[in-house]
Amino acid sequence: QYMIEVYMACQSMLIVLIGSTPKYQIEQQDGVSSSQRVVFTEDIDTIVTEWFLIQQQAYKVSLAGSLFFAGLLVGNIVFGPLSDKIGRRPVYLTGLFFEVIFGYVTAFAPSYEIFALSRLLVGLMNGGIGLVCFVLAQEYVGKSYWAMTGTLSSMIFAVGIALFGALGYFIQPWRSLATAANTSGVLIFLLSVTLPESPRWLYSQGRTERAEEVLRYMALRNGNAANNLMLQRVGAAKAGNHGKSSGGVLQLVIHPVLRLRTMVLMYVWYACSLVYYGLTLGAGDASGSRYMNVAMYGLVELPAYPLCMYFINKHWAGRRKTMASFLCMAGSACLLTMFVPENTENFLSVTSLALLGKLMVSAAFNIAYLYTAELYPTVVRNAGLGVCSMSCRVGGILAPFVPSMRALHTSMPFTVFCLSGLSAGCLGLLLPETLNGPTAETLEDLSMAEIKLSEVVSQTQSASKV
Repeated sequence: QYMIEVYMACQSMLIVLIGSTPKYQIEQQDGVSSSQRVVFTEDIDTIVTEWFLIQQQAYKVSLAGSLFFAGLLVGNIVFGPLSDKIGRRPVYLTGLFFEVIFGYVTAFAPSYEIFALSRLLVGLMNGGIGLVCFVLAQEYVGKSYWAMTGTLSSMIFAVGIALFGALGYFIQPWRSLATAANTSGVLIFLLSVTLPESPRWLYSQGRTERAEEVLRYMALRNGNAANNLMLQRVGAAKAGNHGKSSGGVLQLVIHPVLRLRTMVLMYVWYACSLVYYGLTLGAGDASGSRYMNVAMYGLVELPAYPLCMYFINKHWAGRRKTMASFLCMAGSACLLTMFVPENTENFLSVTSLALLGKLMVSAAFNIAYLYTAELYPTVVRNAGLGVCSMSCRVGGILAPFVPSMRALHTSMPFTVFCLSGLSAGCLGLLLPETLNGPTAETLEDLSMAEIKLSEVVSQTQSASKV
């Protein structure tokens, strides 16, 4: 299940290397001013050198990156609610199959137009399976393991970025690199065919016997004989309510508790994505080896995840405060870049502060995935994650174009990252804490939990007055 994260990381970062612009010169040909020839002075093979995406055509590189994230956005909208209705497994397998197909179209595209279209379609599938795969991995294990499984997913994605940087160093022709990065998806698809359906989703749909079968199969694979495993039977009345309770995206707007949570979470995900991808996609433009920069921007995330696992399980920190703190620290790191000269060689440089910001926003992003999954009931969890991921992809679509704001002022990109991180951190404090709390399966469970919470707050306020 975690191998898919490496594949998704390679697809997400593909444009950073195959779309890098080498140094070039424009020479006058035969002394005629109207006849010019482009000479690339670096010996690398990218889509820029093949289709001459320079000067007035340079925007097409950023456009291809934005099309990928636009595909992620649509994939989140479609695949999230769809997997809530027909199941996690069939949606995941179908999306992965077509992503591999479209990935090969990218590698063998005869023109830029076909290449750009293929990146849109790869993004469409990538966004869908990324969301469903995360939910599926969470629902395979107990709630006490959600923090660990969510963190491992993010860590392996970061390792995938670093591995892609190494792969790009050894396989530099862009078509060969795109083929190699996509081929791992074939192996992952063959392995994924053996995965069972989510027992939590089956149970939420009233398919209790099938959920028991899956749990017994999982127990057997773990070396435990669970012959006497029995789940509480869902009565006919309650089973009938599952259809009413799983109103999908509409419930996120109608239900008062879900409406506030969704609005806050959408902005948090947007800010995380804008800062995360804005800093990461700029790795190829930084000074030094572009391959080393890509690897470094991946590896710098790894220290964030042990910190996440430590803080989010402490009662004095929890999910809410830890996520808000990491977002504010990411914004502060971007703020400090405005007070450091760009060409300084000291330890405290723009690059080191940008890496610190990447580390902090990576931690916040990781917590956002876990925290969001805990804030939504099972019947609308994928729909909720889908809407939040949709907002996240809006940030991803805008991220490739933020560096162009340097034309207004050199510090403008980091100003955008700073304000996004600080504002999202403050808004995140409006959400409730989920540490050690029960996981709601239906909307009725969520409403009952809110009533109990209101009663506890009222009793606390009455006691304080006395």
